[in-house]
Formats: sequence, structure tokens, C-alpha cells
Amino acid sequence: MKRISLLWLLLLVLVVTGACKSDNPGPDPSTLPAMNTKLRIRVGADTFTATLFDNPTTTAFVARLPLTISMVELNGNEKYYDLPQSLPTNAVNPGTIQAGDLLLYGTATLVLFYESFSTSYRYTRMGRVDNPSGLAAALGRDNVTVTFEVQP
Repeated sequence: MKRISLLWLLLLVLVVTGACKSDNPGPDPSTLPAMNTKLRIRVGADTFTATLFDNPTTTAFVARLPLTISMVELNGNEKYYDLPQSLPTNAVNPGTIQAGDLLLYGTATLVLFYESFSTSYRYTRMGRVDNPSGLAAALGRDNVTVTFEVQP
């Protein structure tokens, strides 16, 4: 009987510690190493540059550029596109999304945020628009065509 009680206690401890682990927001994006490569994001007549984080996800994404895609509006704060192939991931809960964040949701959903807000979802960080002022206006509130390319 003691052995069964001990097993139940051990199982409970494992479940509780696993649940606590998922809320780790990971490192502050300003401390993440940046790639030497910059990203150019074109939306209609507007152009933005983004600093890319140096990680396997971003490296795999850059290898697919240039890319012109139709991004879908969601929640009045983001545009997303389901990539045809998965990218490597290292998802964390960022806690707060910043306008201009370029993140990967799951393994293949590219997301460009144009509003800041709190989140409980997990994303892989890819980069951040250097100056997101005007990004929300450029992206608008409907689906939009966006071009991602390496900045020469």
C-alpha cells in the first residue's frame, strides 16, 4: 500500500513540475543574437526592415526567400501565413507580443504582429521590425500581400 501511495505522489509531482515549466518566457528578445542578414518587408508602397534572430528557424526561413505571400488577418493585431513546409522550432511563451514581432506559431505558421498585447501562446522568435511605426497602417485590417526578402 505504501508503494502505491508513493507512486501516486511521484506522479503528482511530475505533473505539477511539468505544468510550471511551460510558462517560461525565455530570454528577452533584445538579448538574442542577431544575424548579419537584415530582412526587407514590403507591403504595397511601404518598406520596413527587420533584424533577424540568429537561430535555426530563421536560417531555414531565409533560405526560402524571396517570398511573396498573401497574409490573412487575425484578431485585429496580426497577419499570418501557413508555410508549405515546417521550420525548426524552439517555442516559448513570450508573455507580451510587441508590434513588429515576426514569430513562428507551431511549426509552419508565419506571424507578423502589428499591435502589442499579452499572450499565453507559445511562439518561436524569428525577428523584429526595426521601426514598426506605420506597420499597422500599411498592413491594414484585411488580408494583404507581403514580400519578404533579404536586404542587399
